[in-house]
Amino acid sequence: MAASPSTARAINDRFALRLLQDEGPLTATQLKNLTGLSRPTVADLVERLQGSGLVHVVGESGAVRRGPNAKLYGIVADRAHLAALDVRTSSVSVTVADLLGTTLAEASVPVGDEHGTGPAVEKAVALLERTVKEAGADRLHTVAVGAPGLIDPASGELRDSTGLPAWHRRLVGVLQERLPAQVLVENETNLAAFAELREGAARDREDFVLLWLGQGVGAAVVLDGRLRRGASGGAGEIGFLPVPGTSGLPSATGCDGGFHELACASAVGTLAAAHGLDPAEALPTDHAAFLDALAARLAVGAAAVVSVLDPGCVVLGGETGHHGGTALAARVAAVLASLSPLRTEVRPSTLGDAAVLRGALLLARDAAQDALFGPPATGV
Repeated sequence: MAASPSTARAINDRFALRLLQDEGPLTATQLKNLTGLSRPTVADLVERLQGSGLVHVVGESGAVRRGPNAKLYGIVADRAHLAALDVRTSSVSVTVADLLGTTLAEASVPVGDEHGTGPAVEKAVALLERTVKEAGADRLHTVAVGAPGLIDPASGELRDSTGLPAWHRRLVGVLQERLPAQVLVENETNLAAFAELREGAARDREDFVLLWLGQGVGAAVVLDGRLRRGASGGAGEIGFLPVPGTSGLPSATGCDGGFHELACASAVGTLAAAHGLDPAEALPTDHAAFLDALAARLAVGAAAVVSVLDPGCVVLGGETGHHGGTALAARVAAVLASLSPLRTEVRPSTLGDAAVLRGALLLARDAAQDALFGPPATGV
């Protein structure tokens, strides 16, 4: 069935806006060539988008003669402002950006349980307010929060989880109450995978699993280019995976005895100390015995994921994966090849610890653009 004229216009408008997002300012002739639309259709499209306040003239192209055809059109970047928050166990980081995702201001602050739930929330909110003011933004259109824990797939809310600070969940509620903005929340590991998919180590992959190796341990599953969250939002809770070489079995309320016990930051520090290294220093990539021992641990978790999902690619993320680099990734790949018949490439993260905040900003940008440009046909 052919699309109605209004639907066709909406599709064309969104296509043009995505091109302006991805390619930067374009002339009407360039839009015509890239979209395949007729010159009158492009002229109507540009006029419509200018009237909506989404597109404006940003200059002239030196590649064509001066005149109407030389005008360069670009997205109005300050049409909306966005914020991304990376909420950790003991800190909060904030980035404020424009509609194109260009960072305008960013800041971080330590926040711990010793503050208490109320004061911790107020400290985080104050950080956001200061950063928004520094960015010169009047108001926020969309805010995306990345946090550890499970996200309820029905409500989209951060679930109350044992072992995580109470102020995390309260912060999301306060932001939703106080801000005249759309507030989204997503698991930190999923956001890291989103960033690696769009801008990092997995840009060329449709299927991969990200192992998040930091203070906590988790995994994010991307299949057919989309995040897979699971029935309860818990897909990838690999920290609870029972593995040999631990103190016992994990439980529903704690991952002691799970893969977390082998691969979390404190466990990596203990392993480093056992090899005569300073656990407070950066991960050594020139100590073969330590890297071999660490790779053997990580390959156990990777093998479990690969045997079930066969993603073809595992990205080692978080502080350990990023700092371990290709030296650690190559060792994990070698051990994994001895544990599984499924050919799997292992890559280090290219975004590292910054992936969570970058993923949150990409989520906020996509949501804002969906609201202003019209909904996409598909999404992550």
